[in-house]
Amino acid sequence: MKMKTLAAMALAGAMAAGPAMAELVIPDLSYRTGPYAAGGTPFSDGYQDYFNLLNARDGGIGGESVRIIECETGYNTEKGVECYEATKGEGALIYQPLSTGITYQLIPKATADGIPMHTMGYGRTSAANGEVFNWVFNYPANYWDAASVAVNYLLDENGGDLSGKTIALVYHNSAYGKEPIRTLEELSAKHGFTLTQLAVDHPGQEQKSQWLQIRRERPDYVLMWGWGVMNQVAVQEAANIGFPMENFIGNWWAGAEHDVTPAGMAANGYKSLNMNRVVDYPVLGEIKALVHDAGNAAGDGSNLGSVLYVRGMYAAMLAAEAIANAQEIHGVTAVTPAMVRDGMEALDITAARMAELGMDGIGPEFAVSCENHGGSGQGLVQQWNAADGIWVPLTDFIAPDDGVIDPLIAEDSAAFAAESNITPGCL
Repeated sequence: MKMKTLAAMALAGAMAAGPAMAELVIPDLSYRTGPYAAGGTPFSDGYQDYFNLLNARDGGIGGESVRIIECETGYNTEKGVECYEATKGEGALIYQPLSTGITYQLIPKATADGIPMHTMGYGRTSAANGEVFNWVFNYPANYWDAASVAVNYLLDENGGDLSGKTIALVYHNSAYGKEPIRTLEELSAKHGFTLTQLAVDHPGQEQKSQWLQIRRERPDYVLMWGWGVMNQVAVQEAANIGFPMENFIGNWWAGAEHDVTPAGMAANGYKSLNMNRVVDYPVLGEIKALVHDAGNAAGDGSNLGSVLYVRGMYAAMLAAEAIANAQEIHGVTAVTPAMVRDGMEALDITAARMAELGMDGIGPEFAVSCENHGGSGQGLVQQWNAADGIWVPLTDFIAPDDGVIDPLIAEDSAAFAAESNITPGCL
């Protein structure tokens, strides 16, 4: 079908990109400063270290070396847009904004410029509809998936019945934190639980009033959509009021080591989602030997193997696999952004391939298509063991309720298409 406005601009932007570069340019919109640095730093370390491994071990991807351009955003939307504008002309092949606010601003820009974006487990959820968001991918899962996975876990914990239960959502008062609300409202109506919403303003250091309300109302469970220092404060405040940690579940951006260690033993039993397993993967040993020991680590090496380091590495692997796909599809090694988009849309991550890459079982199997840019939508539940200082997986990957999620994606993406004068279709 014929594309209009943003999609047409995207095609023009891709054509204007000209001949392919002699290197593979990957921007890293990082944030190593500010109240969200504790999460941004390990992700960026893992993201860059994997590409550095490919350069050291394989000579890059398909014989083309990878050049990383790091640009500090401070998790600030305006700075994120500035970083995009400053780096896109370098031959950028794919963007990973690591911020829902930045993502929302970059969707029309990257689409017009013909540069794909991977918003891994964050960003605009309805970008899972690839017929509307041709240049945006949010596999392997999105925020609405996460909300549903959490509820499905609680359903399993309660014999399949949440009627009469109360769930409080403590969320970052931003586009990120508000993203799961609509889904949780739908799930509340379907399963008969009461949903309470408690917003926490940036950066999240002041939460006493929210947790005093939780102490008064005594919800059965608390879900958290937090990030950065907000998570640390929330865990401590929950401990201060004696809220049962086993009934406190963060999403996959509220389940890293730095979120729980400041509270010490008081954090024991806290749970969170995760989109990736964290084990001692063989690839981590390769990174240690060929990148860190060679003096080419992105950071100081202390984050190797942590939750968000592994997630950043996972994100880089998915980008590298898409680039390799693009090289195979188009029969060239020096690919363009438009070719990488094609590689992303043809991505097929199998158990065998993850094992071959030294990341056996790091995530669920999934395949991408024009219609589905969102992957499987699965996540697992993990629990913090404070005595041993480790996250212990409690479940295998749990599927979301697509019967609830898919209509919401269709509704929201259709509204975006109407607002943006887009006729949905495949490129």
